[in-house]
Amino acid sequence: MAREVIIHLIRPVHFLNPLEFKRCMAEYQQRVFSFTAHMLGDKAAAADVTQDVFIKLWEHRERMDQDRMIGWLLRVARNACIDAMRKRKVRRAISDSEDFSLDSLPSTGNGPDKEAAASLFRERLAAALDTLGEPHKSIVILREVQEYKYEEISEILSLPLNTVKVYLHRARKALRQELTEVMRHDYA
Repeated sequence: MAREVIIHLIRPVHFLNPLEFKRCMAEYQQRVFSFTAHMLGDKAAAADVTQDVFIKLWEHRERMDQDRMIGWLLRVARNACIDAMRKRKVRRAISDSEDFSLDSLPSTGNGPDKEAAASLFRERLAAALDTLGEPHKSIVILREVQEYKYEEISEILSLPLNTVKVYLHRARKALRQELTEVMRHDYA
């Protein structure tokens, strides 16, 4: 009994009411969906995982810390994506939909040849990203696509800050190597 009182004094429990839950859905749903879509490479599976994440949020609404909500949501989303990938045992490249950040890379504006080359590069980048294992892929998506700070990624993935930096460095190196080999093969 005394321990429960101490825990409540240290970290107050906040009950997420239906109105607050609806606000959280409106605020974070697109971010969670974008993350899961990049992780899974499948919009339908991403929509399912996103829905599951918000169901879990509702189930855990009694213990929600509003300040750490997005970190909690993305951690649950990442774990759900890993589970989904394990279940289907097939990893596909990210689709070429307009609402993915890889496709919104700046246009060269130099005509059809340059546009075709940029489109091919985006496809190669998506395929190279898909070759990364976990947690490297999650870190690259969170940092380069969703533009989270290192500290936020550390909290989301429950990894030490220096580990996040090292893994990001290794992931970038692996992507650079993969893209170099692909481009060398394409233009040889």
